[in-house]
Amino acid sequence: MDVVTIQGTIQTRDVDTIIVNLFADSEPGGATQAVDEALDGAIRDLLDGGDFTGETDQVAVLYSRGALPARRVILVGLGPRDDFDADRVRRAAAVAIQKARQLKAQRVATIPHGAGAGGLSLEASAQATVEGSLLGLYDYRGQKSDDAPDPLPETLELTVLDPDDVQVAQQAINAAAAITAGVTLTRDLVNLPPNICTPTYLAEVAAQVAEEVGLRIEVLERKQMEALQMGALLAVAQGSDTPPRFIILEHRAEQADELDSIVLIGKGVTFDTGGYSLKSQEGMSYMKIDKAGAAAVIGTMRAIGALDVPLHIVGLVPASDNMINGQAYRPQEVFTASNGVTIEIVSTDAEGRMLLADALVYAARYQPAAVVDIATLTGACVIALGNGVAAGLFSTDDALCDALLAASAATAEKLWPLPLYPEYEQSIESETADIKNSSSDRMTGVGVSATFLKHFVDYPAWAHIDMAGLANTIRNRPIPYNPGKGATGFGVRLLTELIRQWQSR
Repeated sequence: MDVVTIQGTIQTRDVDTIIVNLFADSEPGGATQAVDEALDGAIRDLLDGGDFTGETDQVAVLYSRGALPARRVILVGLGPRDDFDADRVRRAAAVAIQKARQLKAQRVATIPHGAGAGGLSLEASAQATVEGSLLGLYDYRGQKSDDAPDPLPETLELTVLDPDDVQVAQQAINAAAAITAGVTLTRDLVNLPPNICTPTYLAEVAAQVAEEVGLRIEVLERKQMEALQMGALLAVAQGSDTPPRFIILEHRAEQADELDSIVLIGKGVTFDTGGYSLKSQEGMSYMKIDKAGAAAVIGTMRAIGALDVPLHIVGLVPASDNMINGQAYRPQEVFTASNGVTIEIVSTDAEGRMLLADALVYAARYQPAAVVDIATLTGACVIALGNGVAAGLFSTDDALCDALLAASAATAEKLWPLPLYPEYEQSIESETADIKNSSSDRMTGVGVSATFLKHFVDYPAWAHIDMAGLANTIRNRPIPYNPGKGATGFGVRLLTELIRQWQSR
């Protein structure tokens, strides 16, 4: 869908459908009032009859019968004014555009929801409106052989009154387009089946992204990883006939000495059987999503490149699948990571942290101002915070933690801080190696996983995001701008917002 800025009044737009809004238990005002007056009080009749209250995600359709150039009006609820924020805008925009698609509208015009009466700036409301609209129309068809339906609506006009607001609105549209393109890419990668989305495929997609938005790319293969002594990553990869890849994407690489460097690391397990610590049939049935951290980093790097943020950003994606063959790594074996730390294997299903270990070591070469890794790492985090509710956040630096929480508040990609207590170290003490890759005590899973990773961190500002439970849509907690099923693209908006706020500090 093409999105453009139009200066004028919403009620005069010659389109199929216009979208206006209303807060809960409120009278029509602004553009909604103007549309209501043109319709001779039709919106007020809805309110007086109790057919529309303005609650969150509520939607109604009215037909103009020639009173407006547009054939129909979609009225969407913004919810209570006291609870209003940018995420309410995303929700409202998604609900409204989905209704427009259902009605087969081709050309739609909307206002920036929440600008003015909602207390949001035009930039914030316009960006959220476009984000919600674009994300709400996502449709993954994968390898279906039937013809795809026509992509509707074809255009969305973002209408602003003041000519001086056109440039601000267009900048917001550009930002939203860059970010949602990153989210869409991430959703596609996570949704792809493991026989297609292999480590090699991830590297090919990363190369396409680099070419599209001007990133530097390097892809390390097995021999190069061996030369770097990435024993933790290669331990996982040795059980697979599919070769591993270590993907390095850089934005503004030529300015690395002048700008702050932020390193993003995503776990890229393209399929996880659990290895010899075999998963159950149910547990294995959705393990193509174990590459969601890697996909989020690639999607974020696409967004950052398109936005051309004035920072040196590095995306690292250690990629492998976790399979079983005669060479597969086994419990009680010991491997050496690239920083010399020896690791006793307790569980071959604790493979993601092995990939991240060598990537965290590699990150140190950039002398980073901050390093953030993101991964579908532990079921324990789902138990701690709930399925589809929030990601766990561990950090060695309060300023970085606060920055991530601020980005979380802005994007509604929820994080909850968790501790790195020294007591967790006892759970990974080993008799034969420096540390174990997991604990035998199932009650310490999420804290122990982060504590393990900390052994490979050699810089002051590091954060680990455990996004287990957030890679896929949770049916009993629907979010309108997420698809009804499949990948959510979690992490792209969060990490992009972190970087955008960082560059404005």
